[in-house]
Parts: sequence; structure tokens; C-alpha cells
Amino acid sequence: MRKTLLIVAALYAASALAADPAPPNASESAKRPDLSRLQTALSGATPDSISPTAIPGLYEVLIGGQVLYLSEDGRFALQGDLLDLSARDNLTENRRGELRGKAIEAVGENNMVVFAPEEPAKYTVTVFTDIDCGYCRKMHSQIAAYNKEGIKVRYLMFPREGVGSDSFDKAVTVWCSDDRREAITKAKRGENIERKTCDNPVQAQYELGQKLGVRGTPSLILEDGEMIPGYVPPTQLAELLARHKGAKPIQP
Repeated sequence: MRKTLLIVAALYAASALAADPAPPNASESAKRPDLSRLQTALSGATPDSISPTAIPGLYEVLIGGQVLYLSEDGRFALQGDLLDLSARDNLTENRRGELRGKAIEAVGENNMVVFAPEEPAKYTVTVFTDIDCGYCRKMHSQIAAYNKEGIKVRYLMFPREGVGSDSFDKAVTVWCSDDRREAITKAKRGENIERKTCDNPVQAQYELGQKLGVRGTPSLILEDGEMIPGYVPPTQLAELLARHKGAKPIQP
């Protein structure tokens, strides 16, 4: 712990001496790194996008929702966070948030189970949830309190035990029910509901969660794509959203 604190302190001290990074010039933007080694290592996977970073000779490579950095000669790859010490900003996490936001937006509310306040929502939070997860159940037991705080909660399914598990089948049943809101409420209370099947997005949502880095439930995605792992009580979440730089309340 002490070593970690010393490293963090050193980074903040270095920020006082760091110069603002110069934006890449046109000639740098036109260049592309050698991808041959990377594609060999990734069994031929093709990057979704490649762009220069503020560091000369280092490129951002997006593959399947993951952010990598690659040297221009293609020899060195880095998977980690790129920090702007001058701005004290995590550039990589900002990029991940942008990618999460776009991916969530592409799903569409028609493919979510939504609990919205009666008045216009101030904030929207998208939650990867598991029917049998204890803290997911605790969160849902307070859904009226979240709504009272002006928070719209949009559920995506993330059965932690994976495709074909009992939790997965319960998520499919919820989706295939005539009233999904009622079905998920009963399921999260531990009530037995009649098993149903139909065309559903449960597996796609589970795979999306994996792609976006969800490792547990509940996982909350804010409007700007920032991810908050774990349960947050209603009042605390409302306060967090009010402070959050990416949150933009809608005035009634």
C-alpha cells in the first residue's frame, strides 16, 4: 500500500513539470503502425479503428471494445491506462467510457427492462443485472426510491453463471413474459414464475457486458459511459450523479 501511495504521489508531483502534449500533426495522422505482429498474435483479428495518440510514434488501437497501444513499428503493444499528467486525466478510461456509451445507445431502450419515474427523469443509469445476485435484488427492492430521486433505471441482462445457467433461463423467462417489469420484480423476490422461451436478447446482452468489461453485478453505466461496479444506495447514487461531470439533469 505504501509503495502504491508513493507512486501516485510521484505521478502527481511530475504533473507540475509535465508540458501539455502537442496534438499530432497531419503527417503523423496519415501514418499507420505495422499491424502484422499484432494480427498474428490475435489470430488475424482486424482492428476496429487506429488513431495516433499525443505521444509521437504511439497509436491507439481499438479491437472488440478493448483499447490497446501500439508502437509505429508494430513491435511493442501496451494494454493499460494512458494518463495525461498535466491535466491529471485518464485518457484511456475516457475512451472506454465513450465506447461504452455508444454501445449502450446502440442497444436501445426497447431492448431493456425500464423503470422510470413518473416525472421526467433527471438521470438515466443502465444496469447490467443478474436475477439471482443478492445486491441486484437489494437494488431492485429499492427501485421506487431510485425513481423518486429522478433516476431512470434501465436493465440489461448479465447472468453471471453464463449461457444455459439457471439464472440465464430466468432472464429469458423475464424477457418473454407479457409484463417484463412485473416478471423481473417477482423473479428478484425469489418467486417462481412460469418458464418461457422466445426470441430474446439475453445472450447478446451478456456478451456485450463481457465486451465492455463487466465482471460482476450490478454494474452501473452512467450517461457518459463511466462504469460503477456494485450496489449504490438511491440517495448516494443521486448525489453522485448530481456531482458527476458527465451527468446532465433534465429540467422538468
